[in-house]
Amino acid sequence: MIGVIAIGVAGGVIAGLMGVGGGVLFVPGLVIFVSLSQHEAEATSLLAIVPVAALGAYSHDRHQNVRRGEALRVGLFALAGVAGGVALANALSGAVLRVAFAALLVLVAAQMVRDVIRQR
Repeated sequence: MIGVIAIGVAGGVIAGLMGVGGGVLFVPGLVIFVSLSQHEAEATSLLAIVPVAALGAYSHDRHQNVRRGEALRVGLFALAGVAGGVALANALSGAVLRVAFAALLVLVAAQMVRDVIRQR
């Protein structure tokens, strides 16, 4: 239970601070500390992020940080892609899915580091 609390709090802070949705912590945390399979962790993270994203969006909107038109367009395209993503995830083994998730995190981190270096 302590692991779930820590995952939730840390994911919420990261989501509110950086806008990443918390899934980057929820998924590995659920696999490592709660012993969920990769598929279960990803599905659980998707459901858990709904209230987190709603509160984060509402709070940012109150500070006038939300560009609603872009949010709507991104959201609509994400809805179109999520069905295919879930089908693909369910077609892959947990091991392949875990490696793909880790590779995505490494790729995003590398791009962010590269961008910071270029700005300096």
